[in-house]
Amino acid sequence: MKKTHIVILVAIAAGIMILLTMMGDISTYETLASARQKEGKTVTVITQLDRTTPIEYDAVKNPNLTRFNVVDSLGNKATVLYYFEKPFDMEKSDRIVLKGKMKGDIFEISRKDGILIKCPSKYKDDPKAAYNNLTTKVN
Repeated sequence: MKKTHIVILVAIAAGIMILLTMMGDISTYETLASARQKEGKTVTVITQLDRTTPIEYDAVKNPNLTRFNVVDSLGNKATVLYYFEKPFDMEKSDRIVLKGKMKGDIFEISRKDGILIKCPSKYKDDPKAAYNNLTTKVN
C-alpha cells in the first residue's frame, strides 16, 4: 500500500469517529416511563403542564427554583425541578419540551436551555369567525 492510501484510510477512520461522537449528542424524544428507565441519563421529553397542581415559584425564597408537574402523551406524570426562574407565560403553554435527567419520580433540569415552552399559535383561525365568514352572503 502506498503512503497516500494509508493517510486516506486514517482520515476516513477519524471522520467516522467524529461522526459517532456527534451522534451521541443527538437525542430522541422519550416518554416519562422510558426516562425513568434511563435514570441519570440526559433525555428529552415532550409533555404538557399538569394544570391540576400549581406552579411553585417564590422569587424571594429561592429565585433559582421552579417546581411544577407535567403529564406526557401516555398519561405518565412527573414533578419537574427547573433550577432557574419561572419561564414567561408558562401557564399558557400548549406543550413543554424538557431536556434533563430523571431521578426517581423527579425530572431535574440544570441547564437554562433545558426547557422549551410551546404556546398555542395566536394565528390559528377562530372557528366561530371562520363559520361566520362562510355563512355570510356575498353581494
